[in-house]
Amino acid sequence: MGIGDNYVHFSNAARNSKSAFNSPDHIFEPKIDGHRLLLSRLNGQTRLYTRHNNECTRQFPELYDIAQDDILLDGEVACVDRDSGLIDFESVMERFSAKRSDKILRLSASQPANYMVFDILRYKGEDLRGWPLMRRKELLASIDFGNPRISVVPYIEREGERLYQEIVARQMEGIVAKRKESVYATGQRSASWLKVINWTYADVVLTGWRKEDFGWLVGVQQGERIRRVGVVELGVTAPRLARHCASYGTFSSIVWGIFMSFIV
Repeated sequence: MGIGDNYVHFSNAARNSKSAFNSPDHIFEPKIDGHRLLLSRLNGQTRLYTRHNNECTRQFPELYDIAQDDILLDGEVACVDRDSGLIDFESVMERFSAKRSDKILRLSASQPANYMVFDILRYKGEDLRGWPLMRRKELLASIDFGNPRISVVPYIEREGERLYQEIVARQMEGIVAKRKESVYATGQRSASWLKVINWTYADVVLTGWRKEDFGWLVGVQQGERIRRVGVVELGVTAPRLARHCASYGTFSSIVWGIFMSFIV
């Protein structure tokens, strides 16, 4: 589908940078530990899509109302833990997996999602992907979404090292550096966007894998239950996983279920 069809392919994930840096040619944003989604509003209808073009609109009714039309946004959906104030990835995954209407409504009240916007791709019939980043940011800052659950990701200029230090102190995921003149590079990995991860280490349990854009689904043991904590995108590749599963029956004890682009 094209941008005129209310959907467009994402720009690919940012490349990794080994360390934070300062630069007058970049802006620096906090990296949100949520789930990346496109949000479109066209002819009074809101739709949400994952990067694999799976629609997940009905899972997030609190994001339906937007005081704009003919708009396409890129951002992260995230839930915040009320006790710690930190983003809770497990809650995001629970929201994605909810199928029954009564559970969706209950979770939207008890674990409300926030859509944190970092880019705008279309507005009022105009394709903005070729605009330089700072021009897109300026437009984004001027828009009133009319929904307290939709907000714009903040950024700073030049001082990437200072932001990274603050991110580490707050135990957040990392930062993303973006060149000010960069266009929205649809369907390709661009060196114009660089992510600096605040690496932390823990013993985790493999609970499954993501079918497309391969990644391990992992959790941590908490008593008798496993709490989902995220997706590991580095390590064993999907073909190698398939060979092991065929040869040794790996994951034979896993309870299989398929939802959207995940195997768990």
